[in-house]
Amino acid sequence: MIQEEGSSSICSSPLQKFSMMSFSPSPGSPFPWLREMRSEERGLCLIHLLVTCANHVASGNIENANIGLEYISHLASPDGDTMQRIAAYFSEALANRMLKGWPGLHKALNSTKIASVADEMLVQKLFYEFCPFLKLSYVITNQAIMEAMEGEKVIHIIDLNCFQPVQWICLLQEMSARPEGPPHLRISGIHEQKEVLDIVARKLNEEAEKLDIPFQFNPLVCKLENLDVEKLRVKTGEAVAISSVLQLHSLLAVDDEVLWKNSTLFANSPNAAHLRRVLQMSPQNLGDFLEKDWTSICNTSPDSASSSPIPLATSPDMATLLSGLWGLSPKLMMVTEQESNQNGLIFMDRIMESLNFYAALFDCLDSTMPRASIERQRIEKMLFGEEIKNIVASEGLDRKQRHEKLEKWIPRLESAGFGKVPLSYHVMLRARGLLQSYNYDGYKIKEENGCFIICWQDQALFSASAWRFRRCGR
Repeated sequence: MIQEEGSSSICSSPLQKFSMMSFSPSPGSPFPWLREMRSEERGLCLIHLLVTCANHVASGNIENANIGLEYISHLASPDGDTMQRIAAYFSEALANRMLKGWPGLHKALNSTKIASVADEMLVQKLFYEFCPFLKLSYVITNQAIMEAMEGEKVIHIIDLNCFQPVQWICLLQEMSARPEGPPHLRISGIHEQKEVLDIVARKLNEEAEKLDIPFQFNPLVCKLENLDVEKLRVKTGEAVAISSVLQLHSLLAVDDEVLWKNSTLFANSPNAAHLRRVLQMSPQNLGDFLEKDWTSICNTSPDSASSSPIPLATSPDMATLLSGLWGLSPKLMMVTEQESNQNGLIFMDRIMESLNFYAALFDCLDSTMPRASIERQRIEKMLFGEEIKNIVASEGLDRKQRHEKLEKWIPRLESAGFGKVPLSYHVMLRARGLLQSYNYDGYKIKEENGCFIICWQDQALFSASAWRFRRCGR
């Protein structure tokens, strides 16, 4: 960098150099001193680069977006620190979104990818083993079922995503120890893959036979949006419990193009206004911004109407499913969902919310797993990376990862006829006991209006809420 004549000093650090750097097209490779940055400086630069690049992608400025991705590639790494890893997956998702502008090229580059049931089961198993979130959801759900079903003789559990037998094996063991004796238990498991349900059925039948519990497993091979509740074969006299772990948000998918035509949300979006100020900032002020205000980028919370593009009456698939489940008169329905607003029409809002949410997920992995761990890389690439790609690169009915916060789920479920059931203190004790038994330092569970919020440090990541059939006020 050339010092102008009369200048009082030269840039003394990479961060100061970065604050003066032009993001316009220029020949040659990116500045070599980018690699000299300390971890904190590099993270700040990556945040700004990602936001700037995403803005270029959103506006269709492919040339500048390409230059931004080139800068990011010299700083990001899928096996680096938290921010480097996040940047690697977000930049891949941005590139994927750009490629969709050339359908033939995009399809050709993805034509040989094969979805493997074994890979899907492996990554879910790894997520269960190395992160506490699914364990906590299962413990909370099972304890709530035990309390709600006290004294019931015939119980029918409906699992909306039946891929993990360990949850129901634990429940079978707890049911077998009931003072009044075990009930007759029937589980209806829903999954797209028959192989998955076959494995679950075999393991549950083996456990039930060992415990001498009357048990039936009813497999339903279908996508959740295609579920025919009649095939659940709920019988008179059965006490029904429903378990939904990280599933309902996928049913919020709608045709976003139709919504855009009648939308004036962008002008009212707080994130959009904030980003306009950031991206119009002069290079001289950028360094000061990065040092003082970078967290506001990640923590800006689009809790206004812009983060929820559809009325709480919700999408046709969601309305159909909730209506069908309500018609089963469930004694309990447990819902676990991601605690983040990533269902907005505004692309940049989704970028900001996703950066904040996945930064916490990558950070908690960084605290417990080595950077070079193959298991960690599989979780980040095959689970988090695919979710990020869907949030960033997909639109309309293809965008299934439409996470919303508990404050949106409460009125949606209430409007569908469900009444909220406060989770008990004993459920909280069981959940906190699990964290202690596994030495999960840094994780917290807090109670909020009778529901539980699972946090990493102070960042809310998942919510767990309990519901039941309510006849009045539907």
